Amino acid sequence: MSESSSPDTEPIRALLVDDHPVVRAGLRAMLEGSDLVVVAEAETGEEAVRLAVERQAGVSGPDLVLMDLQLGSGIDGAEATRRIRRAAPELPVLILTTYDTDADILAAVEAGAAGYMLKDAPPEQIHRAVRDAAAGRTALAPEVAARLVGRIREPSPSLSAREVQLVELLATGLSNRAIAKELFISEATVKTHLIHVYQKLGVDNRVSAVSEARARRIIRS
Repeated sequence: MSESSSPDTEPIRALLVDDHPVVRAGLRAMLEGSDLVVVAEAETGEEAVRLAVERQAGVSGPDLVLMDLQLGSGIDGAEATRRIRRAAPELPVLILTTYDTDADILAAVEAGAAGYMLKDAPPEQIHRAVRDAAAGRTALAPEVAARLVGRIREPSPSLSAREVQLVELLATGLSNRAIAKELFISEATVKTHLIHVYQKLGVDNRVSAVSEARARRIIRS
């Protein structure tokens, strides 16, 4: 159960973003209480950005955004977070998702997310994260915090955010030329990144790099 707010405290107003109506309904039922109210819902990244900006300009705008990462067609949750933070930098975005890979975590952090929680976390943990994010504090699921700390403490070098992006594109089967175009870099730079990726993962080809990255939960399986 969530902690009760004092009678004089206004509930936290949230914009809930998830592309599955049933999931949104379940999250809303779990989240809403004396200290939180869902004032709007969105099922696409574009809709989330529009609602966040429009409502932020009004008197009943949200105090934070609860953002899923996988949003079907259109922009994903990380890109939606980036656009919201650019348009309304004072509005915190708390990621609430099922994914905990390095690629997802790094993308969210780089986009400016105030926190990162997993949907299967205990309700009281999610409520605490919501309060922390709304108050301007960082809110990380224990599993996510552990992965971030692990990246720092690993004896072997971790993949950089750019290298993680590159491995994600490798997993889709793109050529070096296509990857270069996607990342707005030269093919020579792609090849340099690949050399570093192979060294860090202890592999010598693209297929093995993708397999090892999935095994280490650097990218999604």
